[in-house]
Amino acid sequence: MSRPSALAGACLFAALLASPFAAAEQREDLAALEALDIRYQAAVKANDAATMASILHDDFVLISGRGQVSDKAALLKEAREARTVYERQDASERRVRVWGDTGVVTALLWLKGTTDGMPFEYRLWYSDTYARTAQGWRYVLGQASLRLPDAP
Repeated sequence: MSRPSALAGACLFAALLASPFAAAEQREDLAALEALDIRYQAAVKANDAATMASILHDDFVLISGRGQVSDKAALLKEAREARTVYERQDASERRVRVWGDTGVVTALLWLKGTTDGMPFEYRLWYSDTYARTAQGWRYVLGQASLRLPDAP
């Protein structure tokens, strides 16, 4: 066997050996991010600022469908004030993707409750971007769609 063929064969063998481990790590990351996003949505629903703070990266940014930008401090202040009481904060059609140290969760979110006693109910799509840090996965960027039209 020539040297280039032997090298190619060795690389292929190494890739075959590594792929089950890489696939298992990918599955672990997907499961971890899905669980973390579910935990974050539950914390928002409960106005649980401590849990939100543990998940949000210090440089976190949220961009609404109308272009409003909020940071970690603003979201935590909103949770602590508890002016919004959620009846629903339910995500469905959740998809999780991971590329190395970056993960993205997309889902359809159904929100229902009151803010300062005024009722609201709407749905929107969101994309939550997570980064793997020395402290584990952290939520770094959120982007929400405009409110979806009411179903006929």
